[in-house]
Amino acid sequence: MFFAGLGVLFVCVFGVYIIEDGNIMIILHAAPWELITIFGAAVGAMIIGTPKHILSKLGGSFGQMLKGPVYTQETYLELLCLLYQIFKLSQAKGMLALEPHVETPHESTIFGAFPTIKEDHHVVEFICDYLRMVTMGTDNSHQIEDLINEELEVHHAELHQIAGVFSTMGDGLPALGIVAAVLGVIKTMAAIDQPPAVLGKMIGSALVGTFLGVFLAYGIVGPTANSLKALYDQDGKIFACVKAALIAYLNGHAPAIAVEFARKAIPTHLRPSFYDVEAKLGELSAPS
Repeated sequence: MFFAGLGVLFVCVFGVYIIEDGNIMIILHAAPWELITIFGAAVGAMIIGTPKHILSKLGGSFGQMLKGPVYTQETYLELLCLLYQIFKLSQAKGMLALEPHVETPHESTIFGAFPTIKEDHHVVEFICDYLRMVTMGTDNSHQIEDLINEELEVHHAELHQIAGVFSTMGDGLPALGIVAAVLGVIKTMAAIDQPPAVLGKMIGSALVGTFLGVFLAYGIVGPTANSLKALYDQDGKIFACVKAALIAYLNGHAPAIAVEFARKAIPTHLRPSFYDVEAKLGELSAPS
């Protein structure tokens, strides 16, 4: 969708400009140097204002945005089945029966039955961390819920720091475009003795800086930041799903009911129906 939107953006802005007899060569001639000035300044400001551990994640975040959401409806369906199997085993043999699965999830027969979830290190670690606490005797659902909320808040803040870098860059680009334009005007004023035709081209080139700053800010960088925020919010719901199931089970609900609590925490466009989940659970063999 990113490239489709980019195509519409360029066609509507530059296509209309050309159709209206605008001289695109002025923009093309000035754009390379103006872009170096504007983006170079933006990157420099970003490096100054961004912690090192966030800078190292920026390239990966852009790639993730291009790929789209990590978790699909099938992923969530697999997660619900995994949680159901965990709760069924706990119900049948007690919480201590979960210990080998929690300590070595890569060797667990339960996790092994759900390869998509097993390969997701973050989700597996999240599940195992809290199940481990339960097997160690921490069965107060309110305390665990508070702890999960705190971890999710930290996770949310870290991810939004990454999106915030792009948002801050977008906010600064119009001003940096003005900086580039002012430099162009200074250059023009130094050549004030030139003919009007020459001065006109120089002023036009200077104004390209302002145009590019605004265009990049509101057409590309700002929307990129919003897209990242939406992506992180959506992918973060998988942890809320695990939380809903675990807290429901610790509060005494049956495994099937705990899974239904989790299903309700899934975003609506990814949420499997009650009957889809019921059918999938009916296909599972007894956990061991």
